[in-house]
Amino acid sequence: MANQNKTPLSLDMKEVVIIKPSKPTPCEILSLSTIDNDLNLNILCQTIYVYQANHDFPNGKVELDPAYVIKEALSKALVYYYPLAGKIITFDDGKLGINCNADGVPFLEATANCELSSLHYLEGIDVPTAQKLVFDNPSQEETSPHPLVFKVTKFLCGGFTIGMGLSHTVCDGFGASQVYRALAELASGKSEPSVKPVWERERLVGKVLKEPLQFPIDKTSMAISPFWPITEISHECFNLSGESIQRLKMKLMKESDSVKESFTTLETLGAYVWRSRARALKLSTEGKTLFCLAVGVRHLLDPPLPDGYYGNAFVASNVVLTVKELNAKPLSEVVKLIKENKKLPCNTEYVKYSINMLETMRKENFRVEGTGASMVLTDWRQLGLLEEVDFGWKASVNIVPVPWNMFGYVDLCLFLPPSKLDPSRKGGVRIFVSLPKASMPKFKEEMEALKLMRGDEGST
Repeated sequence: MANQNKTPLSLDMKEVVIIKPSKPTPCEILSLSTIDNDLNLNILCQTIYVYQANHDFPNGKVELDPAYVIKEALSKALVYYYPLAGKIITFDDGKLGINCNADGVPFLEATANCELSSLHYLEGIDVPTAQKLVFDNPSQEETSPHPLVFKVTKFLCGGFTIGMGLSHTVCDGFGASQVYRALAELASGKSEPSVKPVWERERLVGKVLKEPLQFPIDKTSMAISPFWPITEISHECFNLSGESIQRLKMKLMKESDSVKESFTTLETLGAYVWRSRARALKLSTEGKTLFCLAVGVRHLLDPPLPDGYYGNAFVASNVVLTVKELNAKPLSEVVKLIKENKKLPCNTEYVKYSINMLETMRKENFRVEGTGASMVLTDWRQLGLLEEVDFGWKASVNIVPVPWNMFGYVDLCLFLPPSKLDPSRKGGVRIFVSLPKASMPKFKEEMEALKLMRGDEGST
């Protein structure tokens, strides 16, 4: 994420305002699920949505101020999503909950000194610049943080960005997209959201396991990187074309004669990035490395969760190999392992055990620390935010996640759809990674090799 801008971004900011629900809402204390209570999720996830100026407003209709439109819509949305107008609290037993007190959502409005095009609509934006476009929540470290914050920045061209900070304790990616879509629907004139929110966090509450915790890898067996402890982190976004991905798939399908199903983009790229990270980090060959895929379980439960459920609803699908195995195996074999293990959450007993394990970890105050030996992959490509969400300025042209301090940044990897700025990138994938700065050149080398790969080359 290294966009070299000639003019530094400067913002003229208004005072913070608090947006409250437009109608009275229930005053209550709500509990959260076991997955919501995962200690690793207790962070504010900041995402920036980029909108170009809309010069196609109907004749006679004045172009509205986006900040005003979004504030009005947020006030209406909080009637339905009233827990987001409350505060996150900690109960005596250490569990988290929501005090639904209608305190409201902090909202910051800013005006930039440039046009969005000068920042390339945030494509390849550097992290310090991106951080200026989100609400720096000073209460994030406090015991009662706001679960939702907003910052709208208007640019000289008429375009704008929406920086939404949402607590991962309250929503996962799917839930966040539901909240955002409701906001857009109300902003565009609908009287109510098409999907009504459902709380029902008690559906995903686990029990403490009687047997000792068993982890896929532990401190004695995990691979070690010479880049630890980290002195400086580099955050990068890599654009891969649909053609590059297809060539890799075809190559791996040829390499594997026995596979009965085709390889998906998630499985194929997941395997390639996992191996590339291990090489870039120079992980010790005899140590173990973990590939962890976040798999949504909304429709896998019996009965399924209702459509409006917006809490965390995913479990981990894990693959463990030694670094030597990851490097030596044909990549098609690694893809097969990911494919097989991805099916585990289809078993409701597996989901139940995963939630019980999380409850046990919470009870024992066990937090997963980032070490580089693990790669946690989250796929945002199916959330539909670039295609569907329209505030009256047409759909956003770009979405940029500001790096999250989850597992110390480095163990987390995000797959996103390409921005809509370049039509030729349709079908491609953006890969967001954070690595020790000294290891990033090798990872870039691996990504370049993928772009140059031919489908008829030998084993990968």
